[in-house]
Amino acid sequence: MPVALIALAIGAFGIGTTEFVMMGVLPQAAADFGVSIPSAGYLITGYALGVVVGAPLLTALAVRLPRKTMLLAMMGLFTLGNVLFAMSPNQEIGVVFRFIAGLPHGAFFGAGAVVASSLVEKGNRAKAVSMMFMGLTLANVVGVPLGTLLGQKVGWRATFLVVAVIGLLAIGAIAKLVPHQGRPVSPSLRGELGAFRRPQVWLALAIVTFGLGGVFACLSYIAPMLTDVAGYSPTNVTLLLSLAGIGMTIGNFLGGRLADKALMPGLYASLLALAAVLGIFTITAQGKVGAAITIFFVGLAGFMIGPMMQARIMEKAGGTPSLVSAAVQSAFNIANSIGAYLGGLVIAGGLGLLAPNWVGAVLAVIGLSIAVVSGGMDRREDREANQRVPAMAS
Repeated sequence: MPVALIALAIGAFGIGTTEFVMMGVLPQAAADFGVSIPSAGYLITGYALGVVVGAPLLTALAVRLPRKTMLLAMMGLFTLGNVLFAMSPNQEIGVVFRFIAGLPHGAFFGAGAVVASSLVEKGNRAKAVSMMFMGLTLANVVGVPLGTLLGQKVGWRATFLVVAVIGLLAIGAIAKLVPHQGRPVSPSLRGELGAFRRPQVWLALAIVTFGLGGVFACLSYIAPMLTDVAGYSPTNVTLLLSLAGIGMTIGNFLGGRLADKALMPGLYASLLALAAVLGIFTITAQGKVGAAITIFFVGLAGFMIGPMMQARIMEKAGGTPSLVSAAVQSAFNIANSIGAYLGGLVIAGGLGLLAPNWVGAVLAVIGLSIAVVSGGMDRREDREANQRVPAMAS
């Protein structure tokens, strides 16, 4: 694999850390700002909103920029947003700065996926994209636990200053290791938007939204499941989240390889496995060993989906992949919001702390159903193409 992928992975590591570590240091930030935990939760929402808004907006504004320049600009904005957030005087300003830090998230991954796939031969493109996303999954194994520990020992502001340093390292690595890309061929915002006229693009985004929504329905409430149901102490939750992160990393690795060899069968299998594992978790969460094993497989099955869908949507976008590739990150964060909302809804409705797992299983089945429809459209298009060939020959 090209060494330039390391630079992209460093950027992904920083982005993944800043996105998820907020959950770990939320009590410290709430105490510092003098607000309640639910109120401090807007710091998480602000970042997610920045991703949803920034992914299409910044990609559209920078459609004529060389992609290496785009990557450097996005990491610069990311670094600035984290520095500003670390200096926030109050919670309200903090939400604004978290929004700014989230703006470049999707645009970076969108441009990075296109660059990663351009560095290798066609048969290795999904694998290359998964190598970049490996930084995101490793953030859950290393960055989030260490960032949480740093926030508890030194203060949450130190955590985000370290994230800003990672951003600076990514800028240096991208500048040195990523080859000059030149301007995109025939850059056009109209052409990029034209990709959204393709039904398969919208189906791919829907698969991400519902399939990964199932993951977040579970993970959003994993801490109370592990402490109040499985019987773990709060200090062990961080280690168990690292176990889920290891599952995510392996899943991302396997998903990238499946995408290059058998994309749609691999996607069907991943979504089916995710639905099954989430359903099983409602039983295994009753004991410590079963909960630990199952949380690993939730991460593995869920994050196999990411590289496959990134490859799928870039394929269906044709020659205009930048905007739809960035839109995957918007769909990812919408999945986060939907999963967390529906999971909270069933808990509030008195169905218990394990009910979000059933919600997640249903969302995964919906994602699988959409994938089957999308695969059926592929087969129909192939049959029509094969029928046209003999007709043209005659």
